[in-house]
Amino acid sequence: MTTNGVAANGARPVIALAMGDPAGISPELTAKLLALSDIREAAHIITIGDRRILDEGARIAGVTLDLASSTLEDLDAVGTECHVFVDLGHLDPADVVRGEATLAGGTFATRNFRVALELAHAGKAEAVCFTPFNKKAMRFAYPGYDDEIRFVSDVLNFTGKVREFNVLEKVWNARVTSHIPIKEVADNLSVEAILAELELTQSCLKEAGYSEAKIAVAGLNPHAGDGGSFGMEEIDIIEPAVEKAKARGFNVDGPFPADTVFGRALKEGYNAVMTMYHDQGQIAMKLIGFDKGVTMMGGLPFPLCTPAHGTAYDIAGKGIADVGASREALLLAVRMAKKKAALKAAA
Repeated sequence: MTTNGVAANGARPVIALAMGDPAGISPELTAKLLALSDIREAAHIITIGDRRILDEGARIAGVTLDLASSTLEDLDAVGTECHVFVDLGHLDPADVVRGEATLAGGTFATRNFRVALELAHAGKAEAVCFTPFNKKAMRFAYPGYDDEIRFVSDVLNFTGKVREFNVLEKVWNARVTSHIPIKEVADNLSVEAILAELELTQSCLKEAGYSEAKIAVAGLNPHAGDGGSFGMEEIDIIEPAVEKAKARGFNVDGPFPADTVFGRALKEGYNAVMTMYHDQGQIAMKLIGFDKGVTMMGGLPFPLCTPAHGTAYDIAGKGIADVGASREALLLAVRMAKKKAALKAAA
């Protein structure tokens, strides 16, 4: 049974899957993902792109795909018995320059992403996934494209707080600041900002099935400031934020030195580490599990997930791209969509 295209009564959630940059590994990753039996069983997938690009990806990946075709206008009539490909017919494979960021590639990816977001916004999908984009190509097509968060907010006219989380099976990484210069990080830290990120992290972990999330907070400075010897941010900002979070009932500890916090988290069973800036967490997460890492955007009305790696222009077209992170991204979207539906039903 479906309601406006969305699975109900415990059926498979509907996932809108946008094909990413056509010049990289996205076409073969999309094909590999759609060929996985566990993925096909876990969700009803609506893939958006150009069928010619997907077929080329399937040829490179060495897989055969079984997908129903549909236009956007006829999507409701297709139902959820078979997986669907929405063919926008907007990119000739002859116009793809493999391994190069181009306007054509960026136009292809931004259009696919926009349609997937609009499907979720209209209630026709419960989550959105996408295979990797190239930010340079996206900026060719959409000059205001700082990152996915900016694009999503623009498309949906969404003014709420959205933040990227990096996710591995054993630990999540949340961060207080993200795509800003390192020299601006300290000025963007405040008790209120850290508390807000902790609240969003707690909420997203709950939607992912962690009912009692345990969060470790990293310091900013070497040795977490060493009692003020290497900076006062820990004493003036981070510690007070942690104490206020504890007073609100959060299971949170820190600040811990950033060079040991991930080891502590894995050893002591923390579900997430909150870092103060982008690379403070990204380096650790990619060392722990580069081929399994997922980026999830929290704070939206629906889950939005993608593999944490990039377009891998250097191996595009070789058929060797590892589908592991894309698989994990879609399965996380499925889990969060189911949990979100259950929480809504129980409310």
